[in-house]
Amino acid sequence: MRFINTLHERETIRGIYLCKTKRTAETRNGKPYDNLLLQDKTGTLDGKIWDPNSGGIADYDEMDFVEVLGEVISYNNNLQLNIKQLRKPYEDEYNPADYMPTTEKSVDGMYEELLSYIGKVENTYLHQLLEYFVKDEAFIKRFKNHSAAKSVHHGFAGGLLEHTLSILKMCEYYVSAYEILNKDLLYTAAIFHDIGKTKELSTFPENDYTDDGQLLGHIVIGVEMIGEGVRTIEGFPEKLASELKHCVIAHHGELEYGSPKKPALAEAVALHYADATDAKLQTLTEIFKEKEGNKDWLGYNRLFESNLRRSSI
Repeated sequence: MRFINTLHERETIRGIYLCKTKRTAETRNGKPYDNLLLQDKTGTLDGKIWDPNSGGIADYDEMDFVEVLGEVISYNNNLQLNIKQLRKPYEDEYNPADYMPTTEKSVDGMYEELLSYIGKVENTYLHQLLEYFVKDEAFIKRFKNHSAAKSVHHGFAGGLLEHTLSILKMCEYYVSAYEILNKDLLYTAAIFHDIGKTKELSTFPENDYTDDGQLLGHIVIGVEMIGEGVRTIEGFPEKLASELKHCVIAHHGELEYGSPKKPALAEAVALHYADATDAKLQTLTEIFKEKEGNKDWLGYNRLFESNLRRSSI
């Protein structure tokens, strides 16, 4: 099969992809057409069916695997597939593993690194709380294989673990450089800051918001999970529990970005900047990877509010 990241403008291709989303819209002339988001393990591709009622388009739904024939074009500096034919393939015609974006790093290796950071947490209550989650095999299985987002950054299996470990490594530097930071609180907050994602988003191939994800969001869910763990540990200091929850609550940094409180602790400030740094640099990594080989300006990006390109060296 042709993976999405190998496609080029002006190619005519036939391939099997996961139809991640399907939306019906109308042209300015009132003619209906279908908007699709096609996915494989290398990324996603916008698709258009301008004549969905033609004989070459079979019935299909969101989250179906579809074989499409179409022309790859460039629209607003992004590739798009104009689909002429579509059918639903038989199950023996594709391997589902080819359609699940996955971290390029070793999940087991990253998890061992994360465990090493847990081993560095000396506060008995915070260490017990971390062990409470580590001993939950069902939670760890979800955590190791979950994405960190539906889109934007780390939107792939293993992305949550990769993102968490990246933040821990930045926090390790912060602790070495700034004496005001409490290592145990910062490491624990870094590990827990996005655990709510395991319930906010469904697993692949859907990787979409659950009901609780829509109604509560991962910050509220994560604080609830921490609270459940705290209540299992006798004598857990109330103030310490509040400080840990505050770091998680404030890690987006601003009310407008979904944090109910702005950072009030040094550890919360450090966690916020580590989270923002990794999220933005990973987003750039994914943008540059998608546009690999393009050394020109890549167009305006809403997240960065800027036109982007690679450096010249």
